[in-house]
Amino acid sequence: MKRDLLLEIGVEEVPAKFMPGALAQLKELAEKLLADERLAYDSLETLGTPRRLALLVYGLAEQQGDLVEEVKGPARKAAFDQAGQPTKAAQGFARSQGVAVTELTVKQFGGGEYVFAVKKLTGHPAVELLPSFFDKIVNGLTFPKPMRWGDSEFRFARPIRWLVALFGSEVVDWGFAGLKAGNLTYGHRALCDGPVSLNKPMEYREKLRQAYVIVDQEERHKVIKEQIRAAAWAEGGQAEENADLLDEVTYLVEYPTALVGSFEEKYLALPKEVVITPMREHQRYFPVYNAKGDLLNKFVTVRNGTAEYLDIVRAGNEKVLRARLADANFYYQEDLKIPLPDLVDRLQKIVFHEKLGTVLDKVERVRQLAAFIAEKLKLSAAETADLDRAVYLAKADLVTLMVSDFPELQGVMGAEYAKKSGEKEAVAQAIFEHYLPRFAGDCLPASPIGRAAAIADKLDTIVGSFAIGIQPTGSQDPYALRRQALGICHIILDARYDLSLAALVEKAYQGFTGKVAVEVGIERVQTQLADFFAQRFNYILADQGYRYDLIEAVLAKSADNPVDAAERAKALALFREREDFVAYAQAFTRANNLAKKAVVFEPSDTLCQEPAEHALLGALRLVYQEIGEALNNKDYATALESAAKLVKPIEDFFDNLMVMVEDEKVRNNRLAMLWQSAALMSAAGDIGKLVI
Repeated sequence: MKRDLLLEIGVEEVPAKFMPGALAQLKELAEKLLADERLAYDSLETLGTPRRLALLVYGLAEQQGDLVEEVKGPARKAAFDQAGQPTKAAQGFARSQGVAVTELTVKQFGGGEYVFAVKKLTGHPAVELLPSFFDKIVNGLTFPKPMRWGDSEFRFARPIRWLVALFGSEVVDWGFAGLKAGNLTYGHRALCDGPVSLNKPMEYREKLRQAYVIVDQEERHKVIKEQIRAAAWAEGGQAEENADLLDEVTYLVEYPTALVGSFEEKYLALPKEVVITPMREHQRYFPVYNAKGDLLNKFVTVRNGTAEYLDIVRAGNEKVLRARLADANFYYQEDLKIPLPDLVDRLQKIVFHEKLGTVLDKVERVRQLAAFIAEKLKLSAAETADLDRAVYLAKADLVTLMVSDFPELQGVMGAEYAKKSGEKEAVAQAIFEHYLPRFAGDCLPASPIGRAAAIADKLDTIVGSFAIGIQPTGSQDPYALRRQALGICHIILDARYDLSLAALVEKAYQGFTGKVAVEVGIERVQTQLADFFAQRFNYILADQGYRYDLIEAVLAKSADNPVDAAERAKALALFREREDFVAYAQAFTRANNLAKKAVVFEPSDTLCQEPAEHALLGALRLVYQEIGEALNNKDYATALESAAKLVKPIEDFFDNLMVMVEDEKVRNNRLAMLWQSAALMSAAGDIGKLVI
């Protein structure tokens, strides 16, 4: 027999950004725990709104599955004497497993015969297991910033206010956090009076809909998206397609209704970002554009309720936005009164980090690092001068009124004010670009000086943090060092810059020497950051679809030059698809296993005694030259093609002679050839890391 199961955790409003992760955790936990408890089911899903997390399990078995367990005991010879009678070893084993000696069986295992105890555990009724299952579910959910309430030490996203636990029409006898589970849920906070009684899980969706709650987040997402589009089109415009904002709004409301508001046209004279930011970031409004892509003096917002009294709701939203835009307009006009270069000295009053000095100190460090990068990238004198100017002005907008109130506009306003102050377009663009990418999927800097400024700024923060002992741990990364390191890798890969991360780190570290009290030496910082950047590059290669073992092979060689590592990954992935790759990998493995015992030196002709030795040494010299030329051109496909010429000589080498002969000189000469073979064959990556 089967029944449906409903678990609902009713809470105070959970932050929207917590919800997707929480629902994913809930689904994963439920699947694992049900499997652990041997409870079969047809399917399950998780549903959520700001005020509830729900688990629906369809077709859950009423009885836990039986378990047949075999436990291995002593060998048959030890368990039974020559007369076939059980020994004390057999009796003790049977007693420890709770079975009779006569129930022991003999089976083959690992080439010998052993006794086994076969135990059958009868499953319990599901209703007896569900309270423990629910406990593990609630305790297993984690949140970025959990809280506790009352006198309990238990933590959750927000205080739990009610619990629903239904197995078919039966209320499960379970309680948690001082609450007793029942069959009563609650609808929309403002539109539904009193609790909603549930007779069975299948009523959950529809009864909540009647109580003005669309509990299915996918349905809610679709409704909101369609309503926003329709509302904008009705006004002759098109709402901004912003997936992140749409996802956030989905978890801000339980019963969505979209509406259009407007603001005074005079504010359209402000820079577009100044108008959009208060709407999108502060009020969660969707900007509206015309067919040409011009911003209109309209917005779409989503209320948590029905279509009643929309005029009042619209007026309230317009009033809030009007105040925001009036502030923005005032800030903009006041900021324009002071040229951007005149603000730089004020950065001396802003502390970047108590151990790393002020923002102005950071600006000077980044200027030195940017000059070093410009030299490595062979930028022209004009580009280098523009880069220095951009870095000098890059942080000046931090002291403007606009950025003080709207920090999301840093860089954006810097570029705007730079142009208004008469700076070159290239300088203004680089001021904006030096913050890029700001988040996953964000655009990358497009200009050479913007890329150089972005790399220098991010690397200064990363190296400075590691130099004073600050680095990400677990899920904690308060200075977004992982994001900034990923940004550096993406910029370098996108522009195909031939840059050594170790050289950049060393130069960045020099900017702190003698100026701040660094706590970690350069050698340690280099080691830590080599691993740190390798991890970031691992994510990038995995995102591009490379197999885990190929990534390990490439990174084991080196990740210091991201473009070089990416080329090696590409070449090795293609080479791996060849029909003769298995033979290549096997030849490498045979050579590499013995190469570990080698004394490294240049093999000698005079110590070669057999034709197979001469053949391998000749092949090594030819391949060494070919691979050297290919590596100079970073042509790893050709390098691997050349290395493949060693497969046959290596096979003949092993088939026709013994490596570990008594003559030490001959033995070492042969090992040296194998060491050189393995080294040449792994020019693109450690072949030994690949799973064949």
